Amino acid sequence: MAAPYPVSILDLATVRHGQPIAESLKESTELAVLADELGFHRLWFAEHHNMATIASSATSVLLAHMGAHTTNIRLGAGGIMLPNHAPLVIAEQFGTLHELYGDRIDLGLGRAPGTDQKTLMALRRTNQSADRFPSDVLELQSYLKGESRIPGINAYPGTGTNVPLILLGSSHFGAQLAAQLGLSYSFASHFAPQMLESAAALYRSEFTASKDLAEPYFIAAANVIIADTQQRAEELWERAKRARIRSMLGRGRQLSDDDVEQLVHSVAGQQVLQMLEMTAVGTPAVVRDWLDDFVSRMNANEVIVTNMAGPLEDRRRALQLISEHIIQR
Repeated sequence: MAAPYPVSILDLATVRHGQPIAESLKESTELAVLADELGFHRLWFAEHHNMATIASSATSVLLAHMGAHTTNIRLGAGGIMLPNHAPLVIAEQFGTLHELYGDRIDLGLGRAPGTDQKTLMALRRTNQSADRFPSDVLELQSYLKGESRIPGINAYPGTGTNVPLILLGSSHFGAQLAAQLGLSYSFASHFAPQMLESAAALYRSEFTASKDLAEPYFIAAANVIIADTQQRAEELWERAKRARIRSMLGRGRQLSDDDVEQLVHSVAGQQVLQMLEMTAVGTPAVVRDWLDDFVSRMNANEVIVTNMAGPLEDRRRALQLISEHIIQR
């Protein structure tokens, strides 16, 4: 039987230590093709800037490439950091994607800048840019619906495409806004799990039906390391933790393996690893039970996973195991 909930993928377009970016993007493309074949529901890429370990900064461009290499899987942003952009430009970009790939396109929207303060300046943005987020969401939505809030201004392409909007968040703010606007909501519990349960409950309790969504639709995110044996999964988990330490604490400096090992046991390192609380590690049976319990506890309509297995062959195998034991069970 099919899984009782859709399973989707958040691909961080990770660039491993010493890996060329082109190779990372080639691997993401290969995994997208495989996920399309294996029945995953949707594939998201996220906007991050000035991070040498993430290659999805030009999110719309990357999605256009993935659309050309897939057939059925939904494609979208998880998410576009709207304070970094004019709503009209995003409407044009995702309107173009819709014209190319039809109803497969989603548009997840985040309020955070997806970067640090210096990079925010390089993006010609300020901390106050996020204050416009609710009105920017409404302006963007109006372009996509063909009901522009600014007379004489329309998105071409974009107008009338009705690309679905999904609000992203890691706090109560996003949950309340999504509920108020009658939009789907996705919580970034794969790296910020602290408010997951309360935000999910708040979203459902305050949800107001809209023309686009009659009932609340909640997506919960989790990290997954799945392998044929528990031993291999644990090995990959140890590698993944060190890769995350290198990514988060090594920005702007070169860390040796010994440096990373020391940081794992530091206060800062432990704080980084606490961000990975929502991680399933193990054999197919172990991961299936973990995800089933996770979805049930969060009353989630869908789960979106980050495939943290590391090496390409392990990530390929992970997708196969998720499909066989969770999606196609």
